[in-house]
Amino acid sequence: MFSKILIANRGEIACRVIHTARRLGIRTVAVYSDADRDALHVALADEAVHIGPAAASDSYLSKQKIIAAAQRTGAEAIHPGYGFLSENADFAEAVEAAGLVFIGPPPASIRAMGLKDAAKALMERAGVPVVPGYHGDGQEAGLLAEQADGIGFPVLIKARAGGGGKGMRRVDRPEDFAASLEAAKREAKSAFGDDAVLIEKYLIKPRHIEIQVFGDINGNAVHLFERDCSLQRRHQKVIEEAPAPGMTEEMRSAMGEAAVRAARAIDYRGAGTVEFIVDISDGLSPDRFFFMEMNTRLQVEHPVTEAIAGVDLVEWQLRVASGEPLPKRQDELTINGWALEARIYAEDPSRGFLPATGTLSHLRFPEGDVRIDAGVREGDTITPHYDPLIAKLTVHAPDRAAALAKLTRGLEQTQVAETTTNLDFLIRLSRQPDFTAGHPDTGLIDRDMEALTSAQQPDDAALAVAAIVEAGGFAQPDESNPWLSLGAWQLWGELSRPVTLHFGGGHIHCRVAAKGRALFSVALKDHAIPVRLLPAEDGARRVEIDGRQSSVTIFEASNSTTLFMDGHTHHFHRHDPLDGGEEAAAGGDRLIAPMPGLVKIVRVREGDTVAKGQALIVMEAMKMELTLTAMRDGIVESLNVGEGDQTSESAVLLALRPEDAA
Repeated sequence: MFSKILIANRGEIACRVIHTARRLGIRTVAVYSDADRDALHVALADEAVHIGPAAASDSYLSKQKIIAAAQRTGAEAIHPGYGFLSENADFAEAVEAAGLVFIGPPPASIRAMGLKDAAKALMERAGVPVVPGYHGDGQEAGLLAEQADGIGFPVLIKARAGGGGKGMRRVDRPEDFAASLEAAKREAKSAFGDDAVLIEKYLIKPRHIEIQVFGDINGNAVHLFERDCSLQRRHQKVIEEAPAPGMTEEMRSAMGEAAVRAARAIDYRGAGTVEFIVDISDGLSPDRFFFMEMNTRLQVEHPVTEAIAGVDLVEWQLRVASGEPLPKRQDELTINGWALEARIYAEDPSRGFLPATGTLSHLRFPEGDVRIDAGVREGDTITPHYDPLIAKLTVHAPDRAAALAKLTRGLEQTQVAETTTNLDFLIRLSRQPDFTAGHPDTGLIDRDMEALTSAQQPDDAALAVAAIVEAGGFAQPDESNPWLSLGAWQLWGELSRPVTLHFGGGHIHCRVAAKGRALFSVALKDHAIPVRLLPAEDGARRVEIDGRQSSVTIFEASNSTTLFMDGHTHHFHRHDPLDGGEEAAAGGDRLIAPMPGLVKIVRVREGDTVAKGQALIVMEAMKMELTLTAMRDGIVESLNVGEGDQTSESAVLLALRPEDAA
């Protein structure tokens, strides 16, 4: 076993590897960029080495700097985590050439699966079923369009390199193919340095089921059962589970054997995942699953496999990389219970899942039998430089119903303030009828998108509590005299204070009145709500509203208030009359950057006439490409950015004037 390893990654996965290494008595070396100098993975590691600026290309993707850091600190091996250089065969070769151990598969295995077209051809020869499509070398736009016509729409354009949904587009109509191909190639070139694509038949109602495999240096290989990763948006996974709902032993055996054949075909060593697309038009059937790709690394969703199989896959990686045989044979592996994992991101589902930034001024995870994998802590900042993952929440229970209930409860108990998150979306998704019934498919989220992502409007109870907070009723609680809480003196009549609450999508005017004995009345439109403040418990206030008691956690910042109440998060902000950002962001004459990022493409010039909905600017941030469109018909009056410019959130990118303006 190794005595010291370097982790060539950051965030959650770096922390994950450190925890297992520490348990095994292995010292760890972290690497960090300028943006991560105070990051959690740096604090947890025994040593840390600075490797460059915030840009990943100058730090976490620098092979030479990472290998030099390992040599400088006396590390014997490098764990690549996932993402960044984890599936880079040249990096694996350079690690070995430097006399270090790459904790992953051999470079030849990575290379064999690195290009999806070559991998599919290899799998066909190994007897693994593949999706019908075009996997050839020809990349002319006309040829690819002809192939798509021959396959039959809908088709999926997919980058042959990389993964994570980058360089991937579904195309339903021939007339949309050219634009989708251009976008997919551009995104693939940016993400992987390779714009080659393949074309596949798009299955209308598929499931995404993958098999965890593991191989050792002696040629042994096993599978650790399946994970269902069908709940996706933009081809990126949202909630994963193991085992897969409705899976039969016959199909599990067929898929497991196919995955092991795939691993043995490339002399695989270490952790890997064989991803299959499953046609469920007639239910799960052992003759209707098709190879998509193989990820030659540890997967983000590996905790659900660890939960049902009772193993530590990072420990397996370390043992196999040090030359030990697989810890278990196939007949020693069994499934125990059910596990689900949800990915908590800083993003705004109501705005197309735009990545969000901000400081995690208040961060609380559920206690008890819930696994949290996080690379951040309270006080850390989500920056535009890297993936906006906050944490993965994983639960394990005897059966699926119990695991789902535990997942929903865990998400409801998670509290994040000062940045927008997808928590409410995840809670709604965990209760979505088709999903709870055990019928997931890759189109489920898109079909129910509005119900899952519409902005959460605060109910009357939340509005009433927020109004009391804004009026100062919680600041100096005095159960015998709530008048003092409002901090004012009045000679005649009832003490009251007008309050205006601002929240996503609107505002409301109300009035808070003190009634006596910690009792307030909050007037909302045409009715009043009585609210009694009760003694705090464990840092959370208790309130009684119309005879119902609730626990409320309140977080106040300089310009906002966040309430955590009844399993929901409600954000209220204090309006600045000098700030025109809200008006500009809502439309009108100015195109506003919705997030910090890089201007990739500018499609217009000053003086151009544009139509509402026309693509104007393409931005990239946090591994995501976003096309910004015209807010209305008009003429481009001013253009404030060019291709290659970095912009801040809410920056004015361009301004329009009406066509008939002087």
